[in-house]
Amino acid sequence: MPLQMNHSSQNPPNPTIKSLLAFLSAQCCTAIFIALLFTRFWLISALYAAWWFIDREKPSKGGRRIHVFRNCAVWRYMRDYFPVTLVKTAELDPRQNYLVGFHPHGVLATGAFINFCTEASGFSTLFPGITPHLMLLSLWFRFPFFRDYVMSGGLIPSDKESASYVLQKPGGGNLLAIIVGGAQEALDARPGSFTLLLKNRKGFVRLAIQNGTPLIPAFSFGENDVFDQVKNPQGSWLRRIQHFLQQIMGISLPLFHARGIFQYSIGVIPYRRPICTVVGKPIPVQKKHKPSDEEVNQLHEKYLKELSELFEKHKAKYNVPEDSHLEFI
Repeated sequence: MPLQMNHSSQNPPNPTIKSLLAFLSAQCCTAIFIALLFTRFWLISALYAAWWFIDREKPSKGGRRIHVFRNCAVWRYMRDYFPVTLVKTAELDPRQNYLVGFHPHGVLATGAFINFCTEASGFSTLFPGITPHLMLLSLWFRFPFFRDYVMSGGLIPSDKESASYVLQKPGGGNLLAIIVGGAQEALDARPGSFTLLLKNRKGFVRLAIQNGTPLIPAFSFGENDVFDQVKNPQGSWLRRIQHFLQQIMGISLPLFHARGIFQYSIGVIPYRRPICTVVGKPIPVQKKHKPSDEEVNQLHEKYLKELSELFEKHKAKYNVPEDSHLEFI
């Protein structure tokens, strides 16, 4: 029977727009780092630069989580604003490492952050003995100060080296979550959309086989509902511009909007709509250092089937229409 952390959501304070401003905060951190060099506090930047060099491999070695950060009260306010909940459908053995595929990306991946990078939704209570990690675009770990901020929540770079380090940790008890659709999937994030960029994404499956790590599908109901997005169908001029910018910068730029602080017509504050992340049951994976394409395809098909079954089983609880189904592109 699914287990869910229940939290009171009566009169929760509006969350800060910190999650929204995070997109720009890396540039701000860089500006501060450079500006300090031209003040009497230049030694701060100089010492940090030395520390940065010594600590440069830390992100790819599991990062550096800070429990005070993960338990910060602001994340509970953010959880209660939507609210965000985490549901467990199966027990996880703390002696085993796991690879979780998180779907969908949404605009800001709010459910992934709250559930795996903070303790606001009670991850450690639901999954005792399991340490969560979430992969983030490697670009963000190149910015001074900001790299330490994202590592404190359990975020690591989205590359094979970083993933393998976590999945190969002896003794087990580690969970690595990957937002499989990535930034490109964010361009299709809008209310009522159940389109997942997953049909040809098989790298995470190959990674699971190479490490013998069980695969777990996770679907976040409501993730696409907290923002509207300007229409950008495939082939439109806007979509072409967004793809072009993504190729240059490595990040997507969805033109999203929702509500304001004091009015509900227009703004960039997310709608107060529930987000519920349902974590499925593990799919056993047999370890093989060099899996064939056929073996990867077979496990990929099984993963798609398990993800679809997870969605169909729980969709009625979260007000998803009966005739709505996942679409893989």
